[in-house]
Amino acid sequence: MIKVLIVEDDPMVKEINEKFLNKVEGYVLHNSVNTIDKAKKVILASRPDLILLDVFFPQGRGLDLLKWIRIKNIKCDVILITADKSMETVEEAFRYGVVDYLVKPFAFKRFKEALLKYRNRKDEFKNIDNVEQEIIDKITLNDKNTPLNDDDNMDIKDIKGFSQHTYEKIIECIKNVEGKNITAQEVSSIVGVSRITARRYLDYLEKQGKVILEMEYGKVGRPLNKYKLKED
Repeated sequence: MIKVLIVEDDPMVKEINEKFLNKVEGYVLHNSVNTIDKAKKVILASRPDLILLDVFFPQGRGLDLLKWIRIKNIKCDVILITADKSMETVEEAFRYGVVDYLVKPFAFKRFKEALLKYRNRKDEFKNIDNVEQEIIDKITLNDKNTPLNDDDNMDIKDIKGFSQHTYEKIIECIKNVEGKNITAQEVSSIVGVSRITARRYLDYLEKQGKVILEMEYGKVGRPLNKYKLKED
């Protein structure tokens, strides 16, 4: 079994990652932490095989943890799972050796594809002392070697009950601000749901292409997510 450490400070995203991971054969959740310092302690103590890592933390960036792993020469792979869409971050992540980069919000199908590719690569390298070019090419050049099932279209809305009524109320709420940006906290106050529930629906609406996510960056910590209705 491939041991996985989840490093994510958003409780909702952590729950999604854990449930998605439990649906992929060959993987086991080793630990789940919400700070970079806790992650370092787990990594040093038990050496997980794979880390599912966010980028934004109040005390620093996930890329700092990735660089620390490389400096310490720890044999551990990393998949970034983040809302950060900047090309600078993407390039830096791959420069320091991430095996994949998932942009929130994402479907289960894409999550499973990332994990299957990683598992296939590890399986290919088992019991091989001298690797041939053919094997390297199979791993690095073949992007379609991870067959998926028909039920892999599971979406974020499937994690918990999805209410059409709440969905429509949130759309109406966004329409009423008339093109202005709105946060999940503001939606939650207007609609009368929790912030986490508002985030869940807003993320789903973004994935549908009905709202646009814009991140407002401060001096420290994670950026503030703001949403607005996508114009037709």
